Amino acid sequence: MYGDEATVRKILTELGDTWAVVGLSNNRQRAAYGVAQVLQRFGKRVVPVHPKAETVHGEQGYASLADIPFDVDVVDVFVNSELAGPVADEAVARGARAVWFQLGVVDEAAYGRTRAAGLEMVMDRCPAIEIPRLG
Repeated sequence: MYGDEATVRKILTELGDTWAVVGLSNNRQRAAYGVAQVLQRFGKRVVPVHPKAETVHGEQGYASLADIPFDVDVVDVFVNSELAGPVADEAVARGARAVWFQLGVVDEAAYGRTRAAGLEMVMDRCPAIEIPRLG
């Protein structure tokens, strides 16, 4: 288990409301699209990060985390596990407070590096499932 209930709660309620969602595009068939909608409903600002840099759910998109011109609190990662580690490293480099790897996204080495850098991290969980449970 990578992310106990206390860590999940802390990321969702205490670490800030600006979430960069890596892999978010206007493709309504992708999980990131629906999860971003849920996050917005719960008061999170969702910043799309995708090579196309599309505007999604009314928010300007950016091609990379490095391109975002303001602070990001949480980096939510919707890429394959093989690509997720470098995204976590970018999140650390840009000063995010937490990293969230979505369901099915696991990279134990990235988890160790991210936690060692002082960030909170959750892997293989979905904030759209967790946030309604907070009550």
